Amino acid sequence: MNAIEPQVSVVVIGRNEGERLRRSLLSVQACDWQGMPHETIYVDSKSSDGSLALAASLGAQALLLDDDKPCAAKARNLGWRAARGEFVMFLDGDTELHPDFIGRALAVLADDPGLCAAWGHLRESDPGQSIYTRVMDLDWIFPVGHSLYFGGNVLVRRAAIEQAGGFDPTLKAGEEPELCARLRALGWTILHIDAPMARHDLALRTLRGWALRAFRSGIAYAEVADRMRALGDPLWQRESRRDLMHGIAYALLLPILALSLVLLPLAAVALLALAAMVLLRTTWRCRWKAPGQPLLRLQYAVHTHLQKIPALAGQLAWRRSQRQRSELGLVEYKQDARPASGRPGVKDLLADVLAPAARSARVLGRKVWIGRGVSVLKGVRIGRNSIVGANAVVTRSLADNSRATEVPARNRGDKP
Repeated sequence: MNAIEPQVSVVVIGRNEGERLRRSLLSVQACDWQGMPHETIYVDSKSSDGSLALAASLGAQALLLDDDKPCAAKARNLGWRAARGEFVMFLDGDTELHPDFIGRALAVLADDPGLCAAWGHLRESDPGQSIYTRVMDLDWIFPVGHSLYFGGNVLVRRAAIEQAGGFDPTLKAGEEPELCARLRALGWTILHIDAPMARHDLALRTLRGWALRAFRSGIAYAEVADRMRALGDPLWQRESRRDLMHGIAYALLLPILALSLVLLPLAAVALLALAAMVLLRTTWRCRWKAPGQPLLRLQYAVHTHLQKIPALAGQLAWRRSQRQRSELGLVEYKQDARPASGRPGVKDLLADVLAPAARSARVLGRKVWIGRGVSVLKGVRIGRNSIVGANAVVTRSLADNSRATEVPARNRGDKP
């Protein structure tokens, strides 16, 4: 950290990012600062991989978010409030900052005092690591110009953040667009500039991780859209309704198709033809994101539509948490590799999707035995003398003397 007051404070947040965090912090050091005073602040959300010590060893001011329910919003709030710079560069711990971005973004902000934030192009550092990363790399491509919101990597005036009150700490995801709505309501504008900003390491290699990320986006869409509806802001209203309706339609498509194959084969053919037309239309519409790559565009179209199903689960989980007045847990899609004993199966995927909505039971009977890794939805009662097997997700109350296993948990009969 420089002895004089910094002009820019880089706030990096992370949780168990490991080597990705090292690359992120080194990229900040490698920026073309041109003698500009700056500081680097790292906020850690209770990592177990030594991230705090790593950040300190690389010269960053390392702060611990000591919170039982950590999230990005809380981490960013801790970071910008500790920052001394006039401008704050928010950076996720899995991204590497482009050496020229700070200078180019500062020049844009200096030209327009009504501009509160500038963000640039974000792309995957290794899109070839998996089919999931390859298609989701296209999700980062946005048209340049004035925008309604920014993401987790952006250069912002500290005064604007302070005026808006910072990020909403009750949001587990979607905290950046929600803050942007309040900034716009205060008269500030946001600009996506035509300049490379950062490289991102999604580290997404499994269907499990892909589904969890979509599940989290469903939660974000539902919660932020609900907030914006109360404010009369159109942000994410259409997207939230669209994802809800499309998710329901796609979830029903397979059973309807299977039934049609048995009862009305011509109807099944018509459904398949309709699905093909929808995919081809999406492939054509996204041609500007991947010119000259028709196969990638088709893969992206498949991803765009299939992700609506786990996103629907996220929306429904959020709606249920609102009815029950409970709080959803943190959804982490980046996970350690599974043991060599086997690939993650459908049960593993369902357990992860249901787990963020799970909470300890309100009522536990006497002499209840609960296995390791069990999740119990809030309000569920487990009767006395019952046994719940390891890794089960209990979604409904269990009678006395029950023996429950699987995801969701099913009663396998009275305890002998």
